[in-house]
Amino acid sequence: MKQNNKENFKHIHIGKYLQARVEDLQIPQDRIGNFLNATDEEIQSMYRSESIDSYQLLRWSKLLEYDFFRLYSQHLILYSPPTKKDSTASEKNIRNSLPIFRKHIYTKEIIDFILEIIYTGQKTRQQIIAEYRIPKTTLYKWIVKHTNENTGY
Repeated sequence: MKQNNKENFKHIHIGKYLQARVEDLQIPQDRIGNFLNATDEEIQSMYRSESIDSYQLLRWSKLLEYDFFRLYSQHLILYSPPTKKDSTASEKNIRNSLPIFRKHIYTKEIIDFILEIIYTGQKTRQQIIAEYRIPKTTLYKWIVKHTNENTGY
């Protein structure tokens, strides 16, 4: 499924993404039904749904060979509230049983989206840094690396 650079990841209607990927791959409805153990009506209902169960989304991701969870990760990168840099001692000692990820994963689509905003003059570099909390050095590396590289700028 080809991602439009103008896609802003703000509103995710997962059913539309699933249906688009199925159409791109031209997967027969009966194969989908067999893999998901779902009726045609249940599949159509998922296409109309803005959200679906995470287990079902994992099954769709495997069937369609596409990481649909990445859409939500990109949303978090762009739209999650900033974290506090100055944690109190008690917050630092909180035991966390979940995995800790050290870096953001910036996909080509996110980088292209951010650079397009800059190149079209919709936002300044400082606005991007402030609004999306992308480190200044990271943004400037993207600009240097991606200028004239498939962007047309």
